[in-house]
Amino acid sequence: MTSPAPIAEQRETPRPDPAAVPALSIDGVSHAYGERRALMEVSFNVQPASFTALLGLNGAGKSTLFSLITRLFGIQSGRVGIFGHDISKSPGEALRLLGVVFQPRTLDLDLSLTQNLLYHAALHGISRGEARARSAELLDRIGLTERGGSKVRDLSGGQMRRLEIARALLHRPRLLLLDEPTVGLDVKARADIISHVRQLVSEQGIGVLWATHLFDEIVAGDDLVVLHQGKVLAQGPMSRVVAEAGAQDVNTAFMRLTGAQTLPGGGA
Repeated sequence: MTSPAPIAEQRETPRPDPAAVPALSIDGVSHAYGERRALMEVSFNVQPASFTALLGLNGAGKSTLFSLITRLFGIQSGRVGIFGHDISKSPGEALRLLGVVFQPRTLDLDLSLTQNLLYHAALHGISRGEARARSAELLDRIGLTERGGSKVRDLSGGQMRRLEIARALLHRPRLLLLDEPTVGLDVKARADIISHVRQLVSEQGIGVLWATHLFDEIVAGDDLVVLHQGKVLAQGPMSRVVAEAGAQDVNTAFMRLTGAQTLPGGGA
């Protein structure tokens, strides 16, 4: 008769490698507004510590997808997971790992920078003392420590965006979504925002989904998802997407994939 295995061995089960779990998984997501289909069987992953560009023209479905990921809209078909948590079944666990910067400004212009951050912290149940410490740290990181007591309305567009990113990071998420975050900014402010977000990826291991219609915001090391009229036309490392389209650059690849006759902003 075979002796039973030790209790410790009986209870031991293989644990999934955390690095193998996508920061964001989109699986067969579809969405319609009445008869108009905005998304059709959209599937792709965003890995931890990676920068994924979601490239599409205005109206491609990028903002609809963001609304589904953040539960502003209910999911009609398909599944969205954040680090393995299904947002429909475990929304609390999923959304605690998520930070978001929407395209429209969502700051309170008549509150100070610090007050905006403290209000966000309160919504996440962060204690007052901890919230003040995190707010001071983030303001220092974005170079706005001296403006902490100023009203948000006195900031430039680029400074407001940096503050919105700081606010999105206040509860220390592991995934950051940004929907057209550089729209309306000048060239230097755009470059500063992109550099700041890429630094978060390399230094803090945050997974980033960056929605854009601007080619010059995408570099060779990025992952790329091409979304057009609600469908994913290509995905993978940017260099592979370009090569498989038989193109020399992302501009030409996008035109060949979508049949676009004109380039979105940022194309040369």
